Amino acid sequence: MGIDPGTRRIGVAVSDELGMLARGVATVAVTEDGAEIGELADLARGLDVERVVVGLPLHMNGSEGERAQAARQLAEALTSRTGLPVILWDERLTTKGAERMLIAADLPRARRRRIIDQQAAQWILQSYLDQWRGPAR
Repeated sequence: MGIDPGTRRIGVAVSDELGMLARGVATVAVTEDGAEIGELADLARGLDVERVVVGLPLHMNGSEGERAQAARQLAEALTSRTGLPVILWDERLTTKGAERMLIAADLPRARRRRIIDQQAAQWILQSYLDQWRGPAR
C-alpha cells in the first residue's frame, strides 16, 4: 500500500497481486483526533496489505522539514497500529508530476482536486515497486 501524506488529505494506492502496477484506491481526510490512522489501518487489513510505503516529502536539497517529520510520525503510528513493515520513500515532485499528468489528460479542476492525492500515492508506490522489482529482464 502506498501513502501520500498530506496536511488535509492522505492519498492511498495499492498494487496488483504481482507487485507490478499501482492504482489509487482512496483518499482519507486528516482529522484533529488522528482518526485517519485507524482508517488507514482498516484499509490495510481489508486489502490484505503486506507492507506500507509512505512518501517522505524531502526538500529538493534532500533535507527534511516539518512535513517530513509528520510523515515519519505517520509511519510510526501505522507500524504500531498494523504491525506491518512501513518503508519511507522519497516523494519529491510526485504531487506535481501527478498534477501535470491529470492536466494533460484534460480533467476538470474539480475532478483533479478529488483524485490528486490518490494519483500521488500511486506514483510513490509505483516508484517503489519499480525499484523493488529491479531492472526488466
